[in-house]
This record gives sequence, structure tokens and C-alpha cells, in this order.
Amino acid sequence: MKNLFLFSLILFFATSCISNKRITYLQNLPGNDPIDLEEFIPFAEYEKNYILQPFDVVDIDFASADEELTKAFEFQGSRNMRMGMGGMMGGGDMFFLTGYAIDSEGYVELPRLGKIKIGGLNEEQAKTKVQEAINTYFKDDVYVRLRIGGIRFTALGEFSSSGTKTILKHRATIFDALAMSGESNILAKKNKLFLIRQYDGGTKIHQINLNDRALLASPYFFIQNNDILYLEPMNIRQFGRADNLSSSLGLILSVTSSLLVLFALLRGNL
Repeated sequence: MKNLFLFSLILFFATSCISNKRITYLQNLPGNDPIDLEEFIPFAEYEKNYILQPFDVVDIDFASADEELTKAFEFQGSRNMRMGMGGMMGGGDMFFLTGYAIDSEGYVELPRLGKIKIGGLNEEQAKTKVQEAINTYFKDDVYVRLRIGGIRFTALGEFSSSGTKTILKHRATIFDALAMSGESNILAKKNKLFLIRQYDGGTKIHQINLNDRALLASPYFFIQNNDILYLEPMNIRQFGRADNLSSSLGLILSVTSSLLVLFALLRGNL
């Protein structure tokens, strides 16, 4: 019985202890050139200008020296609604209610200007296209502002707070997203974060290693609008809540005690 108990304890600690190397961010991993502290790390080449896609929501606003000129090109009360909701609603919800949705063919419909195709363009290109459309109406200068409502992403799997989030920035890192999602659970496979990213006409799945310091120079260090982050659980979850040592120990001791009692009964009947 003593040997069985020792074997059970060894099995428990072998399966429930998690190495720090599996949960520590930004390590110098073997096989990579080490990155020292204070070392300058240039950003990798990545698509800095997000490409607008069908079903995105954009905020489009007009300004002119004569404010009366632009009122006909806005939904009634939308500007006042944005100002009133700015301090009341979190995230980018106000953009969903007051912005303009891009349809499945990439068009956005504006009052009087009609449908303008901006899908497949970045923000600056889309702004120029709307500017050209409104310039046909006025000789006076009318300024167009076009922007997406922050960076929306979805966190799934081993996060403390999963769901769809919005970062009100034009640029955000993968760690901004992790922090907003409650960081990752200790049981997450930090070396296998799946980033599902939408591109013009399709989707790709990228795998990211959060343990690797080389991530700082990766093109996936910055997240983009509509990214999906998915963290798998470690296999150790099969043996109970390994992030809570006391509960896991209670579970394994309970099972071990039952096995010892069963072993004693069987041995006594022989």
C-alpha cells in the first residue's frame, strides 16, 4: 500500500506541476538569437494601414466654415448623439450606433452622396474618396474625417475575461489585447496562441509564441481590427484544476484513498 501511495503522489506532481518556462512571457528561447535588456528592437514590417472590409463600421464626419452646408450630408442628430454618448458608453459602441456600415459589396451609403465604395481601401484612401464625392457639391472647402471605431478584437479560450473587446487606439499590441482580456489563464498554452486574422477576401490562422522574446520583432506583435485570439488549455486540465494546487491535491488524495481502501478489501478477501 505504501508503494501505491508513493506512486500516486509521484504521478500527481509529475502531471500537475507547471514549469515556469511554460508560463513566463518574453523569454530568450533556445535556437533564437538572444535579445538583451536595453537592446533596441525595430518593429517588423506589417500592414500599418488597416484595409476596410465588408460589415466594418466607420465614423464619417464633415466640417466647414459654414456648418449649415454639411448638415444635409449627415443623419439627423448623429453629431449631437456622438457628443452625448461619448462619456456614457464604453468601448466603441457609439460608433456602431452613429457610424456607417459597409455592406457586403464594400459600399457605404451616405445621405445625398449615395453609395461610395470604400471596401478594400485603407482609411486615408477611403477618406479621399468621400472627399472627392462631396467636393462635387461645394466650391467652399469641406473637411472630411473618416475613421474606424477603435480596434475590435475577440478573445476566446483560456482568458480571464473572454468576449469581444474594443481598444480605442489606432495601434495596439498583442499585450494590450491580453491585458484587456484579463491576461491569460495559467493553464493556457502560451506557446500556441492562435491569431485568426481577416484579409481582403479571406482569413488566415497564425500561431504566436508568447514565451518568445522574438515576438517583439514579429509582424503579429500589433493586432488589427477584427482579430480573433484563441488560447488552448494545457492537457493538465484533465487532472483537475491544476492552477489551484489545494483542490488538485484534494482530488488526487481522495482518489488515492479510495484505491487504497479498495485494495485492502480485495486483499482481505483473498
